[in-house]
Amino acid sequence: MKWVCEGLGVYASRLKHYIPFDILEIPELKNVSALSREQIKVREGELILKNLKPSDDVMLLDEHGREFRSVEFAKVLEDKISRGGKDLVFVIGGAYGFSDAVYQRADGKLSLSKMTYSHQLVRTIFAEQLYRAFTIMKGEPYHHE
Repeated sequence: MKWVCEGLGVYASRLKHYIPFDILEIPELKNVSALSREQIKVREGELILKNLKPSDDVMLLDEHGREFRSVEFAKVLEDKISRGGKDLVFVIGGAYGFSDAVYQRADGKLSLSKMTYSHQLVRTIFAEQLYRAFTIMKGEPYHHE
């Protein structure tokens, strides 16, 4: 979906005006047809965990996470940033969600909606929400309430 990638690029570029911002994608697993859903989650989880530092503040985007209004999310984000010393890492899972090991490593969970979205689309939606949160924190006119 070219338009989804373009949208992600727009918001990633805008976010760099506020914070250092990177997107890291784990490689798609190969030859998974013989694997169970749990085995796929475990393998993806190993790749996720390998890319995290012990000092990272890890938030999972998860259907069972807490939902926020945009202004509330901006406040949570501002509080986390003001504490400093940790990189904030938001993790979007694959089609089957996260392994138990990833849930154990997480510092929190948040949900964008009770609906399910493709992980590609979630990246763009969430990048827009991050951008919105920073404009709210800075008092800029992007968000209307």
